[in-house]
Amino acid sequence: MPLPIINSIASWVLKQRIHQIELFLKYPNEVQEELLMNLIRAAELTSVGKQYDFSSIKSYQTFNERVPVSSYEDLQPMIERTRTGEQFVFWNTPIKWFAKSSGTTNAKSKFIPVSNEALEDCHYKGSKDLLCMYLNNNEDSQLFIGKSLRLGGSSQIYENNNTFFGDLSAILIENMPIWAEFSSTPSNKTSLMSEWESKLAAIVSETRNENVTSFAGVPSWMLVLMNRVLEENGKTNLMELWPNLEVYFHGGVSFEPYRDQYKKLLPKSDFRYYEIYNASEGFFAIQDRNGSSDLLLMLDYGIFYEFIPMDTFGTPDQKVIRLSDVELDKNYAIVITTNSGLWRYMIGDTVRFTSLSPYRIRITGRTKHHINVFGEELMVENTDAALAKACEMTGLEVIDYTVAPIFMDGKQKGAHEWMVEFRNPPVDANHFAQALDEALQTLNSDYEAKRYNNMTLNPLILNTARPNLFYDWLREQGKLGGQHKIPRLSNQRDYLEKLKSMQFSKTI
Repeated sequence: MPLPIINSIASWVLKQRIHQIELFLKYPNEVQEELLMNLIRAAELTSVGKQYDFSSIKSYQTFNERVPVSSYEDLQPMIERTRTGEQFVFWNTPIKWFAKSSGTTNAKSKFIPVSNEALEDCHYKGSKDLLCMYLNNNEDSQLFIGKSLRLGGSSQIYENNNTFFGDLSAILIENMPIWAEFSSTPSNKTSLMSEWESKLAAIVSETRNENVTSFAGVPSWMLVLMNRVLEENGKTNLMELWPNLEVYFHGGVSFEPYRDQYKKLLPKSDFRYYEIYNASEGFFAIQDRNGSSDLLLMLDYGIFYEFIPMDTFGTPDQKVIRLSDVELDKNYAIVITTNSGLWRYMIGDTVRFTSLSPYRIRITGRTKHHINVFGEELMVENTDAALAKACEMTGLEVIDYTVAPIFMDGKQKGAHEWMVEFRNPPVDANHFAQALDEALQTLNSDYEAKRYNNMTLNPLILNTARPNLFYDWLREQGKLGGQHKIPRLSNQRDYLEKLKSMQFSKTI
C-alpha cells in the first residue's frame, strides 16, 4: 500500500480518537468513575459480583469499602477455576487466554487472564494509539515505507482444558489481524520460537534484507539482538544496514542505563525513542511527546486506577486512594480493576506523577524491588539514573546489575553491595564505585542522610561481574529472551549470593 494512503488512514484513525482522548484529558476523574461503574455493572452476575453484591454498589466509596485489595495469590483459586473450564467467575464473557508471567520476584508462574475486551480495548488500542500519537507528533515520518522489527517473548502458545497460555507477546501475535504481520518482521513463526539462541539467529537471518524503519522490544534484550546483527553483518552501526530507521518503541525496563549505548548503535541526530508502559495485566501509559521521559496515563482502556502511597505500603496504616487524590512526586504502588476481571489487583509496580493535568507518570520500580533496610527508600529509578550518571562520568557501559543490602553486624555498619556487568571492565573500579555512590546521594536525600559521615551506611561495595554472568543466571532459571528481567533491587541477599556463587564458575 502506498505511503500517502497509509498515512491518510493513520490520520483518519487518529482523528477518530482525538475527541475521546480529549475527553479523558479534560474530565479524567469523571471518565474513570464512569468506567468503574461500567465494569461493576458488567460483572454483577459473575461469582465475584455475587460475592460482593455488585448490583448494590453505586459509588466508589462502597466499592472501596466492600471489595478488598488483592494479590495474585488471593485471586489464584478463581483463576485456576477458569483455567479448568469454568466461566463467569470474575468476568462476564468467556476467558480462554492467559498470559503466563513469572515476573522477577517469584519462580512460580502466574497466569493473568486476558479477555477479548482487554485484547481489543486495551492492548491493541494502546498499540494503535502509540502509532497515532507518534505520527501526529512527526508528520514527516516514513514509518510505513518499511517494517517494525519486533522482539517479544520466547514462549509458544500452550493449550490446557480448552484454554491457552503463553507470553503476552505470543498471545498478541496469535490474535493480531493478518495485515499487521505484513508491517512487522520477523515472521510470526520466528517470533514465536521458544529457544532463545535459535530464535536470535533466525531473526538476524530473516531481517537483514528487510527495510526496517523501527524497533519494538525490551531495551536489555534488544541490545543483545542489535549487537548480534552488527556482528553477523559486519557493520559498525545499524544505520549502515537499515538507513531508514527512525524510532525505537521500548518498555519493560528502564532505558536510562542503556541510552548511551543505543546512541552509538543508532548515530542519527533526530532518531526518536518512544516509551510505553504495558504488562500482562494491561496497557497503561504512552509517551505522547517527542523527547519526553513522562508517560501519559491512558484512562479509557477498561482499567480503573487506584494507588497506595509507598510510605504506608504494607503497614497497618496502608491506604488506597483514587486518581483524583494523587500528589506530585510521591511514590505509589498501582492497584488496577480491569476488563479482564482483575478486581483491585496490585500489579507490583510503583510510579510517581510528574503532572496532574494531564496525568503523566514515570515508572519508579517494583513494590518488592526496592531497598529500605536502613530507611534509605532506594528505588530502581534512583539506581538506574545513578548508574547512567556514573557511566557518563567514566565512559563505561553497563549490561546488567543487581543490588542487595549488607546487614549490620554488631558494631559493623550496613552498606549496599552491587554486582555490575560492564561491557568493558573499569580500569579503576574504586573510582567508578565512588562516582556511583556520590550520584546516588544527589538523587536520593534519604540515602544521602544515611551516608553522611558514614553515620548509618558505609560506602557501597562494587563487584565487577564476569562476562555473561547475568545471562548464565537467566539461562539457569529458564528465563532467556524477550520479556524476562533481572531483579534490580532486593531487601534480601538471595539473588546477589547466587550470582556471587556463579561469579567464578565457567561460562555455560
